[in-house]
Amino acid sequence: MKLIEFEDLPATPWKNGGGVTRELHCQPAGASFDDFLWRVSIADVSQSGAFSSFAGVDRVITLLEGEGMDLVSDSGNHVLLSRLQPHRFRGEDQITAELAGGACQDFNLMLRRGAVAGEVRVWSVDQDLEQGCNLLFCVQGRWDVLAQDGEHATLEPRQSLVWEERPGQVSLRSLSAGSILIGVNINLQ
Repeated sequence: MKLIEFEDLPATPWKNGGGVTRELHCQPAGASFDDFLWRVSIADVSQSGAFSSFAGVDRVITLLEGEGMDLVSDSGNHVLLSRLQPHRFRGEDQITAELAGGACQDFNLMLRRGAVAGEVRVWSVDQDLEQGCNLLFCVQGRWDVLAQDGEHATLEPRQSLVWEERPGQVSLRSLSAGSILIGVNINLQ
């Protein structure tokens, strides 16, 4: 179990100047965009613009803050992201993000297609996860996390916990009203 403080993560500016990204975790550690298996990051989006293309990568994006983001594909499909509703799409799809009301922040999971599969789940009530998970991110409130092997942590807002391998059963207990937690599960294919 590794605790990650959001404020300790370096902000990497986008090439197009439309925002910055902070990488929470990448597997394998230190992998480039060409050879990661899975990657989790948080992006601060300051203006509308095109998404970078990632051929062979499946993506799941979840709006954390902001009034919304309209994802428009080159085929004309529109998906309005609302807060804490994960949306999956293919990394090679030509997508333009149109901000609904100014800057926003989103949580991103990227998965190398054919090597790994994964999901993003959002919880606001206590959970007992039989198979654990690979990463937890506290959106708001406070959460007690107890793993089957006895490891324990309390997550505050914008803190993450990462396991290299799923720890087996994990209990998640909300410590305050309105607590929200994001979980990421990864499966090798």
